[in-house]
Amino acid sequence: MSVTTRIPDFLVAGDGDTTIFLFHGAYGSKDYFRHEIATLVGAGLRVVAWDAPGYGLSRLPAQPLSIEYLAEAGVRLIDAQGTATNIVMGHSMGGIVGPLVAVMRPETVHGLVISATVGSFSQKSEEDKKRFLAERIEPLQAGKPFRETAKAVVDSMFAPGSAGPLVELVREVALSTASETFIQAIAAIVHYRGEETLRRVKVPTLLLAGAHDAVGRPEGMRNIQRQFIPHAQFHSLPNSGHYGFAEEPELFNQHLLAFIRQVQQA
Repeated sequence: MSVTTRIPDFLVAGDGDTTIFLFHGAYGSKDYFRHEIATLVGAGLRVVAWDAPGYGLSRLPAQPLSIEYLAEAGVRLIDAQGTATNIVMGHSMGGIVGPLVAVMRPETVHGLVISATVGSFSQKSEEDKKRFLAERIEPLQAGKPFRETAKAVVDSMFAPGSAGPLVELVREVALSTASETFIQAIAAIVHYRGEETLRRVKVPTLLLAGAHDAVGRPEGMRNIQRQFIPHAQFHSLPNSGHYGFAEEPELFNQHLLAFIRQVQQA
């Protein structure tokens, strides 16, 4: 199978006719969703969690990563693994990929969850873009090891006081990201213009923001609702930064499971 058509590596857990597809962020892989997968399976749901191209066990394609390429890979995964009801939950970079997947497969994707992102980086100010790139890419381009350069940035993405095994799992998985994959993913994120895609999202949508998140800021995610997806539900997690599913898992999953039930009943 060619690089352009293969399905990225993925894990399947649970069974049933409702499948939750988990798309991780630019830091990490499917492995940091371990507790989330167990929670969803425990609620009677089927889960498919991928390693995006270049992440975890999935190989990096010959062509540069783009949000469009990642969405096409996500569509292939849903085509192969979808059930009667399919919900995409995208976190961070996955929350940028998810809306495009939903638009590309409106008859197959029945619900969308966007966690800790802005939907399109073109909504960010030029100052924010420059700072985002400088913090993440410049040290790597200077030849410094990923784990060394990323630690301070990853640590800053948690809310003050966030701790515990789920936070440590996210930290360890995030710091295991391959440098070349990460550089390409960040470039894809910054150069993607997703406003028109967001306007075309028609499926039920849930927006989850951490109150202390400097990337997927609550006001930025609220603007997704106001400007692009007016039918979306929005919730802010008061004690979370960028990783609400690890920092406030009970509240995160309270909102998530309630939304899933609504989609199932619709």
